[in-house]
Amino acid sequence: MKSFSRRYMRNKGAVVGIAIVVLVMLVALLAGALFPSNPWNAVAEPLLDPFTDPAYPLGTDMLGRDIAAGLAYGARVSLLVGVVSTLVATLIGISIGALAGYYGGRVDDLLMRLTEFFQTIPTLAMAVVLVAIFQPSITSIVGAIALVSWPPVARLVRGEFLSLRSREFVQAAVVIGLRPSRIIFTQILPNTMSPIIVTASLMIATAILTESALSFLGLGDRNMMSWGFMIGAARTMLRESWWMSFMPGVAILLTVLAVNLIGEGLNDALNPHLRSRGGL
Repeated sequence: MKSFSRRYMRNKGAVVGIAIVVLVMLVALLAGALFPSNPWNAVAEPLLDPFTDPAYPLGTDMLGRDIAAGLAYGARVSLLVGVVSTLVATLIGISIGALAGYYGGRVDDLLMRLTEFFQTIPTLAMAVVLVAIFQPSITSIVGAIALVSWPPVARLVRGEFLSLRSREFVQAAVVIGLRPSRIIFTQILPNTMSPIIVTASLMIATAILTESALSFLGLGDRNMMSWGFMIGAARTMLRESWWMSFMPGVAILLTVLAVNLIGEGLNDALNPHLRSRGGL
């Protein structure tokens, strides 16, 4: 862990990414304490300019809602959707990729045709259709994003399993009579976790963008404030009140950029080629 931390800390961008994500997480966790009132409630006069009232530092929207409160509560939605949908998609991708890569043959052909089917459909379009069918809610959004995000993980895991299943330690496990499930979970899968972790970290950023796009299109959870909804609601006020869409847009930009920087840092720290090069 010490060597991993050292390699990660060498990437200054990754350190900045960690700092931004930690800040966003703190804001999301403390949203209720910082802004006790419901972010949907009107609390002041409409279209209050930013930095003119200390009580509402980022101003208000056309209905008098506090923009700062919306950003804080919206951080909860973005992080929740990003992390949970990525976990679900990663589990699906690992399961399908592991079965395809280990067993090969017809199992591989069937599962890869299924993966290719999902990859032929545009991600956002499929997510829109799924959310519209199952009614917009945080559960349907998480499920839709997970269902359209797992194919890259499945192909990555399949490739890793294909290269590892013929290694000596796997063949030794087969010879001593270990069950396939135990070989998969105790021998092969641990050796594929580094690229999976990197891919999953980058998928979180994509999930946040997808959720924002769905909310912008009016397919977000109406009971939860989100950054995408704030941008969508403010699109008719761009000339009169530019800050209403600018603030949540910056929040999305910084969060997605930070998650991508973390992914690059993890790639530098976990990549075996970079690790061996550093040892030289």
